[in-house]
Amino acid sequence: MANHKSAEKRARQSERKRIANKSKLNRLRTHLKKMNSAIEEKNTVEIKRLLPATLSLIDQSCHGNTLHRNTASRKKSRLMAKVNNITPVETSPS
Repeated sequence: MANHKSAEKRARQSERKRIANKSKLNRLRTHLKKMNSAIEEKNTVEIKRLLPATLSLIDQSCHGNTLHRNTASRKKSRLMAKVNNITPVETSPS
């Protein structure tokens, strides 16, 4: 247990941050599981619905210091590689 006032405050802040990070990571994992199941089923409608929200959650986790930026980048890259194997990216005609 902390013995100084500043250490007690740091312990309180750390605990609040730990709980918030745990919640954000659980939410992200849930979205990733839903995406992976949609990819396995090759459900393009579900993939198109979930993809923006999942990518947004990964970005939010990165900006909120829940995930390291390289980890977030790796997760997005691997997710997009799986999605592109199922549904190629639609390009606009030029």
